[in-house]
Amino acid sequence: MFHFKLVSLTGTIFEGDVHEVILPTLEGEIGVLQDHMPLTSVATNGMIAVRKEAKDSDAKREYFAASGGLVNVQDNNLSVLVDEADHAEGIDEVEAQKAYDLAVKMKAEAKDQVSLEHAQQIVDRSAVRLQVANIKKRHRR
Repeated sequence: MFHFKLVSLTGTIFEGDVHEVILPTLEGEIGVLQDHMPLTSVATNGMIAVRKEAKDSDAKREYFAASGGLVNVQDNNLSVLVDEADHAEGIDEVEAQKAYDLAVKMKAEAKDQVSLEHAQQIVDRSAVRLQVANIKKRHRR
């Protein structure tokens, strides 16, 4: 077990002792377990999966949609500081789909490079939220 803390601009989203955390970085998706080597990296938009106990099935994982930030692993402590993070239970699939559809429309209608980049960021964040909502739905079956 090691200590994991997920913090967004709005405050602490998750804090506790866990067995495994899988998260997106610039280098790709990484898994962190107890006694992981020290690491500092950039977090990217994506899904964070948390397995609290070694015996927990994938269906018992907790999932978070997160966007951009910093990852630090040191002395059995993992800190992830992100711009935004939402627990799967707090994401409504219908609302996530609407937000994604609207973001895609904004991107298609962008008139300049700045608007296009802004719309792409919203598309990326919305896609992650939708992905996490879909995983939550699959595990409830």
